[in-house]
Amino acid sequence: MDIRDLPGPGHVALAKVNARHPWNHNEHFHGWILRNLPARRSVAVDVGCGKGVLAGKLATQFAQVTGIDRNAGMVAAASARLRGFPQVSIQRCDFADFVSTAADGGADLITMVAVLHHLDLDDALARIPRLMAPGGRLLVVGLGRPDSLADLAFDVVSGAANPVVGMIKHPRVVRPPERAVGAQPIMPVMDPTTTFAEITKAAIAHLPGSTVRRRLFFRYTLRWEKPR
Repeated sequence: MDIRDLPGPGHVALAKVNARHPWNHNEHFHGWILRNLPARRSVAVDVGCGKGVLAGKLATQFAQVTGIDRNAGMVAAASARLRGFPQVSIQRCDFADFVSTAADGGADLITMVAVLHHLDLDDALARIPRLMAPGGRLLVVGLGRPDSLADLAFDVVSGAANPVVGMIKHPRVVRPPERAVGAQPIMPVMDPTTTFAEITKAAIAHLPGSTVRRRLFFRYTLRWEKPR
């Protein structure tokens, strides 16, 4: 589960609880993304598409969806999941390589879920405006390194709420045999090194007018719309 993305020493205990009542913290925020889609829905790009869950949801809303990921296992899993969606293309590449070949102003939506902390923050955000069509939106669900009392407060509340949500979403306890359903590609994870304050500062610098908010369950959201 994506609880492994959780920064700090509390992740071990929470991982055990989450394993018994599993729910995916990143997919929990897919609803926020779907509620914030732009009016024009021709082209969507999901950066760090993982196993293709979000790309599949976007395929019901956009004429063309491109998912990119630099991990071969994730690309294979996403391609297998979405083979019945002709409007979806899955590519194995780095974000910088994708930007170098993508058309200027071609994307109505760019999504990044738990991926921005894998990239160079300033470099990634600086590349976004060139890719985006006027009126297009960037929607980020990310992780930051806790560095303030506000961060700590959100983490404490998130830690307390996490098992409650797990029992609501998955009330039946999962046993090890049930989870052993064959070899699955492992989602690449890493601890975030940038703080919420640093992320907010970079967003303001590169994407004026963007909105960055702390969220429960060890995440933040960033929304930016390119001026028309």
